[in-house]
Amino acid sequence: MSLNAVIVADGNFPVHKTPLEYLENADAIICCDGSTESVLNAGIIPDAIVGDMDSLSAFLSDRFADRIYIDENQETNDLTKAVEWCRGSGYDDIVIVGATGKREDHTIGNISLLAEYSKFIKVKMVTDTGIILPFHESCRIETFPGQNISIFSIDPENEITSSGLRYSLERKKLRNWWEATLNEAIGYEVELRFEGGPVLVFLLFNPPPPPAGAG
Repeated sequence: MSLNAVIVADGNFPVHKTPLEYLENADAIICCDGSTESVLNAGIIPDAIVGDMDSLSAFLSDRFADRIYIDENQETNDLTKAVEWCRGSGYDDIVIVGATGKREDHTIGNISLLAEYSKFIKVKMVTDTGIILPFHESCRIETFPGQNISIFSIDPENEITSSGLRYSLERKKLRNWWEATLNEAIGYEVELRFEGGPVLVFLLFNPPPPPAGAG
């Protein structure tokens, strides 16, 4: 049976209904140590707190001593430590929230790490504006007409062909991050075809169109 966990990173705590719904429905909520106070302020009790504990107060360390997992490895960040803890604890479907905001260098680093995590576990990042999905092979993505989409290739030599986008890609090499941003779905599915990966896809939460005949 699949077990899902939500990891709360130490960026801006989410306010959008979608990441909050993931938190509400998670089998487990895992805090990077620096996010613990924000999670508690939201009325949520974490199931585990993972990191080197350099950002956790002595009071909270004592209060949650039964669910603290210390990882002092300085070669990884706390988000990676939390992902690895989830993997070792049997969680195979991970949603990351709170990974953006506060500092741009942390935001860029956290997003790029999706390409690494997705090699061994199902993972996505949910922000207050959209969802970021990593792919290592050709894929089909559920969309709606008019949904804004941006595509990023980790490997600049990767050739990407698309269908279902307003501005089609044809064996396109994305040599800079801006080149496939601000695109738009024309239907309910977008297909990306490529042989090398990984590719990151951002889907904006812009509202879907009203049903035909409405209003």
